[in-house]
Amino acid sequence: MSEMLSQEEIDALLKGNSSSNDEDRHISEGNSLLTPEEIDALGEIGNISMGTSATTLFTLLNNKVTITTPKVSVMTWEDLIRQYPLPYVGVEVKYTKGFEGTNLLILKEEDVKAITDLMMGGDGRNIAGDINDLHLSAIGEAMNQMIGSSSTSLSSMFDMSINISPPKAFLMKFEESKPMNLGINDSVVRVAFKMVVEDIIDSEIMQLIPLEFAKQMVENLLNPSIEFMNKKDKKKEISEKGRIEDKSDLQNDKTEAPGNKIDTNAIHVQPVEFEAFDKNIGTGEKENIDLIMDVPLEITVELGRTKKIIKEILEFGPGTVVELDRLAGEPVDVIVNGKFIAKAEVVVIDESFGVRITDIVSPNKRLKKV
Repeated sequence: MSEMLSQEEIDALLKGNSSSNDEDRHISEGNSLLTPEEIDALGEIGNISMGTSATTLFTLLNNKVTITTPKVSVMTWEDLIRQYPLPYVGVEVKYTKGFEGTNLLILKEEDVKAITDLMMGGDGRNIAGDINDLHLSAIGEAMNQMIGSSSTSLSSMFDMSINISPPKAFLMKFEESKPMNLGINDSVVRVAFKMVVEDIIDSEIMQLIPLEFAKQMVENLLNPSIEFMNKKDKKKEISEKGRIEDKSDLQNDKTEAPGNKIDTNAIHVQPVEFEAFDKNIGTGEKENIDLIMDVPLEITVELGRTKKIIKEILEFGPGTVVELDRLAGEPVDVIVNGKFIAKAEVVVIDESFGVRITDIVSPNKRLKKV
């Protein structure tokens, strides 16, 4: 058998190298649209925002989350179509205060399934089947909390209030979807992060930002815009003007009623009005609770516990009696997915054991694992 390459194999190798070189060239040309200082600033913005988001995600998943330092590059939508042919899950985030713009978070379908499974109390490995509304709802909620905490960090970083609208999660293919009103040749900034969730997820998450929006963020970070400074100065001027007018009014009152002595430095105090708390707060069901009605949960009834040393356990044999830490007739614990939720009494149904619920624990205690 000849070890020489055929002409077709040579052509395929040359074509592959050409494609790789073209991709590197496109990214290199795109990066020229940003200065090194702007690239560093965007990396720092991403580093701070995602660092805070990792802490929030850890709280949601109850697993260690590591998000590495971001890599910043500029690409066109055509470059994204060529480099990412598989379907993904997109999460659109719109800024409603502080900034005016939209960015897009891109995650792999398998990662979204794993995150959903972890949020539902699983081990993160139940990722069979297609993406459905439950997955999109779960990742939307996760991103809502992650980006919310990220906005808090950015507010401190930019020294201004930054708010977002609730993120929208959806299935997308780059060749079919063009969100954020982007054209095929419009440039976007890709900020790529490596995301690791213990030994469950080892993948990449991307943030796509329109080039102009990215430049606006960098400009406000490096050189606060004149327009923004003018707003602050104008606010200060209005405040000072208001104080002057208040003093003028006091002087006028003093002139009209000379018999009354008025303190021009008096402070006008009015009662504070607090909004009434909703009486039903915390008792209503979530709007999307129907999406998880069919999720199976494991129910365990614990009769009692005890502790033995290894020597005693090795002496176990048929007929050994193990005394538990619970009295006869005392209620047993009902545990759902490792969480204690109720007390019950043991009953017999036909020829099977069963339990009758006697007491439901408070919602705060349900959060504690047994």
